[in-house]
Amino acid sequence: MKIGHIKIKTPIFLAPMAGYTDYPFRILCKQMGAGVVYSEFVSADGIIRENTKSLNLIRFSNKERPIGIQIFGDNPDVMSMAARYVVDQFNPDILDINYGCPVPKVTKKGAGSAALKDLCLMDDITSAVVESVPEVPVTVKMRAGWDKQSIIVPEVGPRLENLGVKAIALHPRTTSMRYKGKSDWSLIKQLKDSVSIPIIGNGDILTTDDMVRMFEETQCDAVMVGRVAHGNPWFFREAKARFMGQAVPLRPTMTEIADMCENHLNLIIKYHGQSIGSNLMRKHFSNYIKKFPGASKIRYRLVTAPHVDDMRIELESFKEKAVYWESQQDENHL
Repeated sequence: MKIGHIKIKTPIFLAPMAGYTDYPFRILCKQMGAGVVYSEFVSADGIIRENTKSLNLIRFSNKERPIGIQIFGDNPDVMSMAARYVVDQFNPDILDINYGCPVPKVTKKGAGSAALKDLCLMDDITSAVVESVPEVPVTVKMRAGWDKQSIIVPEVGPRLENLGVKAIALHPRTTSMRYKGKSDWSLIKQLKDSVSIPIIGNGDILTTDDMVRMFEETQCDAVMVGRVAHGNPWFFREAKARFMGQAVPLRPTMTEIADMCENHLNLIIKYHGQSIGSNLMRKHFSNYIKKFPGASKIRYRLVTAPHVDDMRIELESFKEKAVYWESQQDENHL
């Protein structure tokens, strides 16, 4: 698979997720087999103002390539300038336009999935970005429409392709659905049939069985996963093996989970600093620590640990429990 001139070895992508897809999380998913990772969405206004927080969302390492940087905004000129700035300063492999975010604080400004209500604005933004960075493939992540009465698939596919977009990721829910209800994968198939550029399917992939089914039902070129990767970067290891027809690895052991938590904590502290990093890590602990004996108590102690040093103490205790529990399991199998 190729997006523009960028070769993709594994068509299983990590979706851009606000508050999640920072460098530490991206690098862990990349190590587990994600073919492409994306930044959190970044405000075009923040980029051209050189806002420190916005620019920090864009920074990445070469180990993450191929990587996409996702930007959002409602003004074609600002989006054009932001795209040029990102490419000049950071040189990502892919530049992605967010036409999918359904959060009101974004859509009220006319950005994100609000563009689905004004296809002329979508055209203007898209063409402005494509023209400003001709050397980098521009992609789009979008929803199916504003509501069920205004589905724009597959009308918008050829429109975006003609403007020079090199791939489209479709989350086939509407804006009004937010994250509820069931995504309509038939719309991914409709979009795929309407264009010649790669289509990336997204939405309701909760298992690798779902991934296989999406490929089969929609004929999409790649899949993009989000929430299933929370506390579970091993999803990419399993998904890649299934896609390649290889033996599927076992689900992570308690020891692997403990080691991943420690690795994630070290990365997040190094990247964000102790204060911000420890606070951010609490939600990750909540996602990692579940569905095994004693998980609720371990999770509570990690999430409520007041300082990084306390978190490390609790992680050491968790690792000891994991080794003991697994040794007991091995004895029971003898």
